Amino acid sequence: MNKLLPTSRRRTVSALAIAGLLGATSLATITAFDHPTSAIAQTAITRAPAEGFGDLVEKVMPAVVSVEAKLGVQTSANIQGGDDEEQSGPQQMPDLPPDSPFRQFFEQFPKRGFGGQPFEFQRPRSGGVAQGSGFFISDDGYVVTNNHVVKGASEVTVKVSSDREYKAKIVGTDPKTDLALLKVEGSERFSYVNFSAKAPRVGDWVIAVGNPFGLGGTVTTGIVSARGRNIGNGPYDDFLQIDAPINRGNSGGPAFNLDGEVIGINTAIFSPSGGSIGIGFAIPAAEAVHVIEDLKDKGSVTRGWLGVQIQPITDEIADSAGLKQSEGALVADVTAESPALKAGIKIGDAIVRLDGETVKDPSDLARRVARISPGKPAKVTVMRDGSERQVELTIGSMPTDQKEANAKPDTEEATPAKPKLGLTLEKSSDGHGVVVSAVEPESPAASKGFRAGDVVLKVGNVDVNDPTALVAAIEQASKDGHKNVLLLVRSGERQRFVALPTAKG
Repeated sequence: MNKLLPTSRRRTVSALAIAGLLGATSLATITAFDHPTSAIAQTAITRAPAEGFGDLVEKVMPAVVSVEAKLGVQTSANIQGGDDEEQSGPQQMPDLPPDSPFRQFFEQFPKRGFGGQPFEFQRPRSGGVAQGSGFFISDDGYVVTNNHVVKGASEVTVKVSSDREYKAKIVGTDPKTDLALLKVEGSERFSYVNFSAKAPRVGDWVIAVGNPFGLGGTVTTGIVSARGRNIGNGPYDDFLQIDAPINRGNSGGPAFNLDGEVIGINTAIFSPSGGSIGIGFAIPAAEAVHVIEDLKDKGSVTRGWLGVQIQPITDEIADSAGLKQSEGALVADVTAESPALKAGIKIGDAIVRLDGETVKDPSDLARRVARISPGKPAKVTVMRDGSERQVELTIGSMPTDQKEANAKPDTEEATPAKPKLGLTLEKSSDGHGVVVSAVEPESPAASKGFRAGDVVLKVGNVDVNDPTALVAAIEQASKDGHKNVLLLVRSGERQRFVALPTAKG
């Protein structure tokens, strides 16, 4: 069964899982861990790739390590992501964006338990051992690896290429980007590598070094196949896709350019079998540098916060909302007491620029806001009712994530909508919105991701609290010649806009 798989391995557990949240902040240059007089990466490799990579490998190999994490007693609480964890319940399709190249693949397997939600796995109840890779970023023993390699570890051991082993402590972890920073105990000096300050190009050579299946010091080569991949693992997804073979155990290991600089941190693979098929994913160096610096300085990561739920602007949504192009991020909800609410940003606004620079999509906005320090001012340009408006606000500090609640609609007084929509609707028990009690398979609504329990709050800019009013509003949009009508839909505690085709559309 095909699935996204993290690349580290646990000896005592055979189940496979998805790597944790990836992608974070962006930094153009490196300020920390930059030691130009002694770094391995200082000696560039200019030999043509056809002549081999031996000189390069000899220089970087001493900085690459195997990471072994002894796991303490774990609870059975569900977690998302992680490495080689014991699976609980049927696997479900990751919550992929509509334009993800992997959505069509997962949707081909409805009978295998894929249901549109992120994978969920459980930690084993007893101890075990997780294996992964890592690399030194300073001569005093700081090591970068993946969070899912060391998550729940009671003891961490680092083994260098000479087979010497060292105890290491966890300095800090960041689940949102699946990064962790370790510190080898003692005063010994180590060979290390630098992150690359230059973004790789598609087609550039890449050399991966790591510990696949416990085989330390393994080297594979390939090219950068794509940039900016979003596979639905988190709000900051911005993977490099590489075709250098990586497997379980490569998690946390470096991907090098021909100068011996780290361009990415190997984290996940896409595979039908659990082994490499040439589709691997690495966290870009530029996205990891700031996270690692924060972990070193504070043990945690501080991110900027706007306080909005956002979604992509599709062509259908752009048409429904009267936008000229499908760029930017559509505001589906505004958090109470947030910087966005205080600045006057509203549901239905399309955020098109941040500090004067065009916002490409929700991921672009999320990454850029995250790397603005809390307390800093920002200018946000929104499209509202066909015109641009600029608001000034002060970026907040991202709060702790809150658990989403499931909608529990009253099942009485169900009123079928028109068959062409594929929805059965009923009044909400609290009088706010219209509840979807059933969705007809293969209907327009089903194709747009509607599910039983969803609540339709608005049709266009009009609040709806009655099924008849909702259907009438859709029919009126059809009479007015609109191809799509925009619905504001709440699923649990999250909201999104959906462009539903009208009868004429």
